Amino acid sequence: MNVALKKMDQVYRGEYTFTNSPAAVRRFPLPFPEDRYMYSVNIEPHVAGPAGSVIEFPIDCDEHYVEECYERALVIKRDPLRIQALPHMMSAQWDTLELGMQSLSQSYPHWFTLTRQGRGWHWINRPLGLDQHFTFGDPASLPQPPLEYITRQLQGDWVIMDQRDNDLWVEGGMVTGPADWSMDFDMGMSFKEWHGPVPLGHEMGVFDRALKFLLNLRLNEPVRRYNWTMTVNANLDSSPHNYDEWGPDRSTVTLENVAKKLHLRTELQGLWRLPRSNGIVFMVRTYMLSLADVATVPKWARRVHRVLRDLHPALVDYKGLTRHRPIAVQYLSQFDDGSPTTSGTAPE
Repeated sequence: MNVALKKMDQVYRGEYTFTNSPAAVRRFPLPFPEDRYMYSVNIEPHVAGPAGSVIEFPIDCDEHYVEECYERALVIKRDPLRIQALPHMMSAQWDTLELGMQSLSQSYPHWFTLTRQGRGWHWINRPLGLDQHFTFGDPASLPQPPLEYITRQLQGDWVIMDQRDNDLWVEGGMVTGPADWSMDFDMGMSFKEWHGPVPLGHEMGVFDRALKFLLNLRLNEPVRRYNWTMTVNANLDSSPHNYDEWGPDRSTVTLENVAKKLHLRTELQGLWRLPRSNGIVFMVRTYMLSLADVATVPKWARRVHRVLRDLHPALVDYKGLTRHRPIAVQYLSQFDDGSPTTSGTAPE
């Protein structure tokens, strides 16, 4: 293994060499459109956003692409159960492969090329050095099952839900960078069972409304929403399976190191109706920004300070912020002069 790959081993673990360029900081999807936060459905059409934003294209590919794909390979090597699919989900696997290849090749033609002649497909992934001829619909023509093959080349986690009995069921997925949840544990769960741990949402009817909406999701009309939490260090894989590795880090946050250690973690969640299987694929794309980087954008520093300061106690506990929220609030308070913030999430 060459030196570059050895360094990649440390991006999301060990030495945590993860950093955001100034451009990546500016395009970070701040999950707070106002100075307070309460859990809600907040679903909107997944249409093209501003040029350069994380929603410019259906599936975002950014400066961390190669690093994240390498991290995924590391996680799968250690724990193959991070990728699973029940036998009847093969059609949905091919649907997801088509979605990924078509989106990347259309959005980033300088990096990805897809050529189709009937069932004979030719896929080129230049950043990862892949050149694959295969027969669409024939799993034997690919080096891995179709879901695994394409999601090894996509950022974020991917879950396939089957629709039946007026419900959605988790029955396939690639999950190597979760925020404290497990693909292996959630396999086979219904929509509400999967979201069972979320406080307040059930009492508020959030998941009743979300399920009703998603059961009627239309083909070619994807939707998106944002979720968030906070992560100590740039730890992409915060799975319960390896809590013994990352859990102890939660007690290491101090006022002196909180700016670099604590990261705001935004999930851009996209959902697509799949054409052949009629299932739904759920993308959980994670972006991380240290509090030091948050503080470089005055509006964000004021807003994140206010959100954390006034967060509902049930959400403080659910998002695992009980220990280090006071430290984060104290750090960010120095950047909040009390002046009003403009509406929306874009930097001022």
